[in-house]
Amino acid sequence: MVETRNDDTAPPAGNAKVDVDVVVVGAGFSGLYMLHKLRQLGFTTRVLEAAGDVGGTWYWNRYPGARCDIPTTDYTFGFDPELEKAWTWSEKYATQPEILRYAQFVAERYDLRRDIDFHTRVVAARWDEAAGRWHLRTDTGQDISCQFYVMASGCLSLPKTPDIPGADRFKGEIYFTGRWPHEGVDFTGKRVAVIGTGSSGIQSIPHIARQASQLTVFQRTPNFSIPAGNGPVRPERLAPLQADRDAYRREAKWSRAGVPNERTQIYGRYSPPEVHRQRFDAAWQSGELIPILSVFADQILFRDANAIVAGLVHEKIRGVVQDPKVADLLCPADHPFGTKRPCLDTGYYATFNLPHVRLVDLRRQPIQTITEAGIDLADETMAFDAIVYATGFDAMTGAIVSVDITGRDGVTLKRKWANGPRTYLGLMTAGFPNLFTITGPGSPSVLSNMMVSIEQHVDWIADCLARLRADGLGTIEPTEAAEAGWVQHVDDCANITLYPTADSWYMGANVPGKPRGFLPYVGGVDAYRGACDEVVARDWLGFRRTGPQDTRCTDGLVRRLQPDVGMVLQMMATLNLPTFDSLLVEQARALLAQLSAARPPGPTIGETVDGALLGAAGPLAYRLYRPDSPGPHPVVVYFHGGGWVLGSHDSDDPLCRDLCQRSDALIISVNYRHAPEARFPAAADDGLAAVRWIGDHAVELGGIPGELAVAGWSAGANVAAVTCQQVRDHGGPAISGQLLLTPVTDCDMGTPSYVENAEGYVLTAPLMKWFWDHYADPADRTHPKASPLRAADLSNLPPAFVVTCEFDPLRDEGIAYAKALAAAGTPARWITARGHTHTSLTMIDVVVSGERVRSEMAEALRGFFKVAEPA
Repeated sequence: MVETRNDDTAPPAGNAKVDVDVVVVGAGFSGLYMLHKLRQLGFTTRVLEAAGDVGGTWYWNRYPGARCDIPTTDYTFGFDPELEKAWTWSEKYATQPEILRYAQFVAERYDLRRDIDFHTRVVAARWDEAAGRWHLRTDTGQDISCQFYVMASGCLSLPKTPDIPGADRFKGEIYFTGRWPHEGVDFTGKRVAVIGTGSSGIQSIPHIARQASQLTVFQRTPNFSIPAGNGPVRPERLAPLQADRDAYRREAKWSRAGVPNERTQIYGRYSPPEVHRQRFDAAWQSGELIPILSVFADQILFRDANAIVAGLVHEKIRGVVQDPKVADLLCPADHPFGTKRPCLDTGYYATFNLPHVRLVDLRRQPIQTITEAGIDLADETMAFDAIVYATGFDAMTGAIVSVDITGRDGVTLKRKWANGPRTYLGLMTAGFPNLFTITGPGSPSVLSNMMVSIEQHVDWIADCLARLRADGLGTIEPTEAAEAGWVQHVDDCANITLYPTADSWYMGANVPGKPRGFLPYVGGVDAYRGACDEVVARDWLGFRRTGPQDTRCTDGLVRRLQPDVGMVLQMMATLNLPTFDSLLVEQARALLAQLSAARPPGPTIGETVDGALLGAAGPLAYRLYRPDSPGPHPVVVYFHGGGWVLGSHDSDDPLCRDLCQRSDALIISVNYRHAPEARFPAAADDGLAAVRWIGDHAVELGGIPGELAVAGWSAGANVAAVTCQQVRDHGGPAISGQLLLTPVTDCDMGTPSYVENAEGYVLTAPLMKWFWDHYADPADRTHPKASPLRAADLSNLPPAFVVTCEFDPLRDEGIAYAKALAAAGTPARWITARGHTHTSLTMIDVVVSGERVRSEMAEALRGFFKVAEPA
């Protein structure tokens, strides 16, 4: 295929020496805005562009049917209100020619072409440490020196080479959707093969089918697609933008995906079928990706919720495609909905009803080889006049590492990223000073409205350069620690979702040999923007900035909390709730009940049974959680959290359900007397009485005699630990083990974790003081029945599994108790849940990142018993 140029710009003369402040690679939307912004700040700038004109992706991707998949109300520059007034989009989803005209319009409006070298590709870039500059070499022979080097080369700009045997043998016409001839292609009367059913395939196939005499689509993996419903922009869609443009653009900047959209709190797994259908149909009719990707709050988190949406899409496909076998092939079954970017189409599925269109399933009939005349399958030879490769891109990293970029100490970027990209904020990478990537790996990029993300990155980079200049500094580079922390945060965000379960280009899985890892940042445009702003506000946290006589560095991590924990804390802050310690006890209990009523109920189990047992001073309520498996079961006596003041036998209901399901054990959550009505040692005495009663009644409860453990959270873990000591000292049933989740083990409030985590993480130091003041007099707090860490003897106790959380005032005393048990010869194992708070592990179906720890807790329970195995 021969590229046809559509401009008269000649490539620059060879051997020219150029020295500028900034070089920008790429003249797509990010490069154009970056150039405009740098000009405004007075930086000398050259843009290098391999194409013959501006437009980036929209210059190259000219295949039939190419359109944006974000509505044009949003897929547009927002930095200049006058630009928006000067341009009107013709459709809801603009075609490639119109988007290219828009890029050209922007270039002309701001006179940008005079600083762009077209038909120029960077082949090598080298950092000169002594000079503090980058030296670039281009394929036209230019040598360019610059202080700052900005890669605006695009996330989907390097087409993937087809990895099909014989691909170079075919003598007919060959086309790549990512490098389509500018003059167009006429398929009239031709036998055409299209290989690939990603976005470009889905968009182009209906158009090619209208011309071709025979169209064969080769599909390895079916993709989800929804009808775009294209046409003029609906008045109701335009209304918010027209009513208050600035507010609309501001809302987009602080939205999850860069498009204003109200977040739902409706969970698919807990809502009825009529709600499923209602919400799905509304999203389907919108013809937009953001609504269909957010039908339910949990659809990207849990397979059962995701399966609801996927199943309804399958219904739509089967309702269009007439041949049931073909419909089945077109229904994705190997990845959850949304884990590969869904497509928008116009008539894609209906195309397979046409008599001259055939679908070949490459998993059942793989291509053996491409021949001079066509394609050979194992059992069939097929002749074609043209082959269209819709095989996608080496996304996110391909265009960046395709340039020979060498940073400090001779290390190349390709070598540094050999096991996956490592960036700080998706903007920079350690060891490569003054090198910036726009919408690079580790930023929202392809999971967002790219125009919003582009503008945010350009503005941040421009402000960074201006600040360096104002401070008399010449270089900026992330620290290794900050970079490692951000990479961890990006992974944490991805790992609480279903995204990593799919073999997608998000994961690099479409390119043989490419390291597997989730490339974009899934935490959201709003969360990402907040992190970038916080970095600057905290004196450029995580960056080292240097000048001729000055080095400034504020090292650290911008995000340490697990992402879902951070979201919960942020949500709670917006509610502006009173703190428990600011309330009277009855008010605090009412607030806890109100909060508990709004939480997800947790998993379904065999049954729950409420009852009463004999405590130390009278009846105590309990709730029994029975697994959905044949009994009898091992028994776990569970004590709830709440600082000896709040809570009841059913206040930790979701956590008890989760432990029951995961451990296949009988969980009996026992109430105990609460302070201030019943102060120390009432709770401890009730714990001992409850364990004795349950041990005596294990058989009638459905338990296995002699297979009993204790567990508890927070103050409940204190009761559990104290109970183990009392059983040892005063008699009771044999206890197989103790599971202590963020336990209170000592009254000392001067530990480092109390200082570090005194405020901001739900359980605060003042709240813990409020609990202690209600529960025990100062003279009683050092008693082992209140502070089990202070017991004189910690030997001969049941094996313990202790879970502490990083951001918890009680962290250090929990670790100290586990270590003291081990030192006394009691088997003890402990873990600290990274990025978690005192309460977060109990938030079932809200804090998904806690699932791994809860699985370890259940595994510990099973390990305490001789006979317990998961159902």
